[in-house]
Amino acid sequence: MQTVILAGGLGTRLAEETTVRPKPLVEIGDRPILHHIMDLYDAHGHRDFVLALGYLGHMIKRYVMDWTTLSGNLSVDLASGGVTRDAAPNRDWRVSLIETGKDTLTGGRLKRCAPHLKRETFMLTYGDGLSNVDLKGLVAFHKSHGKLATVTAVHPPARFGEMDLNHHEVASFTEKPQTRQGWINGGFMVLEPGVLDYIAGDESNLEHDVLTRLSAEGQLCAFRHDGFWQCMDTLRDVKALTALWESGSPPWVGAR
Repeated sequence: MQTVILAGGLGTRLAEETTVRPKPLVEIGDRPILHHIMDLYDAHGHRDFVLALGYLGHMIKRYVMDWTTLSGNLSVDLASGGVTRDAAPNRDWRVSLIETGKDTLTGGRLKRCAPHLKRETFMLTYGDGLSNVDLKGLVAFHKSHGKLATVTAVHPPARFGEMDLNHHEVASFTEKPQTRQGWINGGFMVLEPGVLDYIAGDESNLEHDVLTRLSAEGQLCAFRHDGFWQCMDTLRDVKALTALWESGSPPWVGAR
């Protein structure tokens, strides 16, 4: 099953980092968040990726190319310029890097990837979120209901710590928990090819135009995920995810 990753946005809320590189290349520990996301899918057996590029897309191409060619040990013959390798990259991935335009909206980016997609069920997510979502369970749920699309519903992390009060006594205190009320679209979607017919063109917004229409027509279901989920919208988020990575036991799937 192919996995499309939307990796072309400007990332304006993370301008401290994205003035010099695209958001998916912002590093969490020793590798870009994009690499973490792909490892997450790899952990569930999904290794065929389509990256929808836009802003500074050439840098993502360069990252993938450099990582592929420079992995493992190299021997260089400076006289002839020959290079031999004695180890292959330790990821069995197929990666298609598709230019979808700098100003194209999210739905339009997906539409531009259509010629590179097989006419079968595929997965879609954003290039800035990590989770321990059960992708096998997600796919099984999608196949069970027969609708065109499934999104993963998550509880967003609270911005501030939370206290449970017993009269004037603090019964418990939790530092930035997942909120207990409300669901949002956390990405990690499963879509049928028919969803592409709902996208008009470059100006189509995946969330406001496509998913809203699918919902109105009864073609959108939600897979509830109560576990870890964190997007990377601000420098605070980068630092929080980096701290989790450096702890040695990050909560997202595929960390290695």
